[in-house]
Amino acid sequence: MALTGIQIFKLLPKTNCKECGVPTCLAFAMNLASGKAELDQCPYVSDEAREKLAEASAPPILPVEIGKGVRKVTVGGETVLYRHEKTFFNACAYAAVVGSDIPDADLETKLKAWNALQYERVGLNLRPELVAVNDVNGDAAAFAKVAKTVAETSEFNVILMTEKTDVMKAGIEACGFKNPLMCAATSANIDEWGALAKENNLPIVVRAESVEALQDLTDKLVGMGHKKIILDPGSREIKQALEDQVAIRRSALKNANRKLGFPTITFPCAMADNLEMETLISAMFTAKYGAVNVMSDFAGESIFPLLLERLNIYTDPQRPMTVTEGIYPINNPDENSPILITTNFALTYFIVSGEIEGSKVPCWLLIKDSEGLSVLTAWAAGKFSGDDVGMFVKKSGIMDKAKTTELVIPGYAAAIAGDVEEELPGWKITVGPREAAHIPAFLKEKTK
Repeated sequence: MALTGIQIFKLLPKTNCKECGVPTCLAFAMNLASGKAELDQCPYVSDEAREKLAEASAPPILPVEIGKGVRKVTVGGETVLYRHEKTFFNACAYAAVVGSDIPDADLETKLKAWNALQYERVGLNLRPELVAVNDVNGDAAAFAKVAKTVAETSEFNVILMTEKTDVMKAGIEACGFKNPLMCAATSANIDEWGALAKENNLPIVVRAESVEALQDLTDKLVGMGHKKIILDPGSREIKQALEDQVAIRRSALKNANRKLGFPTITFPCAMADNLEMETLISAMFTAKYGAVNVMSDFAGESIFPLLLERLNIYTDPQRPMTVTEGIYPINNPDENSPILITTNFALTYFIVSGEIEGSKVPCWLLIKDSEGLSVLTAWAAGKFSGDDVGMFVKKSGIMDKAKTTELVIPGYAAAIAGDVEEELPGWKITVGPREAAHIPAFLKEKTK
């Protein structure tokens, strides 16, 4: 059971050093008890106290790591129901299913096609992470062969899906080095599979017929010393599955129910008979609250919108994505190339730089720190004013790289043109397009 604020306070050093970010140890203890602080924020807590406080400082939904390598994923670790309350920390993962009877050539073709589903977005590489190997005929050797191929010949990590212990053991032997997810322990095999997961230090899915029945199974696994647990309430009907996801999250967060304090897995592949409907269902579980979503297949028109939805939901709403302030040369500019400026909001930068690159016109792009705000918002908030822009141009170092004395400012910031001219005497300030899509035509006309 989680400790109260007063119980936590008794274990703290009581120095009121303020290094944790709050004025007193009592305030820190209250924040820790309510999940608003992390134990590591206190630099002076003793090892003995740290051990006693481990449960209180753990997030209500424990994090679970799946896989190894570049597509390793951590799910869970969440502390809130709604992202605007704080943020969601660990993005959900997407998996696609292959049967254990798939021919070698077909598996190679699928893995190659799935691996190509990678998208560059605001400087991030968006891609699915998991392949679920499903036992279709109880053939342990065939199951192990497919699991081994996925683990050794692709970047994907593996979910091992079977109800047979000998098949699961063969799968673990084939790809255990990749930290696969075992799926799934039930009331019939919980003791044997729990010991298998503990022996191999692997994450494990626990499946029951209801949310209530899950609690006895997780209690048993935790009693065995195993906490790398992912929950499957067994529901395969859309309405009930959504209700179960919400019930599990609310019970863990609002009622501090440690028996349900684990991430969940959903199976859109079992709730629809076509990929389009699976995509809609997976989109729902991306928001509410599937940590791993298993689909029958990956296709560009399906996985791309899901990856974008995931990016939006798991981006901290209180901290806009930014790029570093500075000078960005595009298309190999020289000393006579045009100079443009915009804010450091990541989406703004990547859209503007993409349009400049597409224009084939060599340019210098200046990125000014605006605390991650877009142009219009930054101007309205006083983060992209004429004086500040002019001073930034002076100190940026662009005058050492270019002889050009014309600065193109965003169309939405046209009001700052006069102030920029005052700050940069001798410079010509040109108001550029409002929309990034018009930049190529603007630059081509300008450099005729």
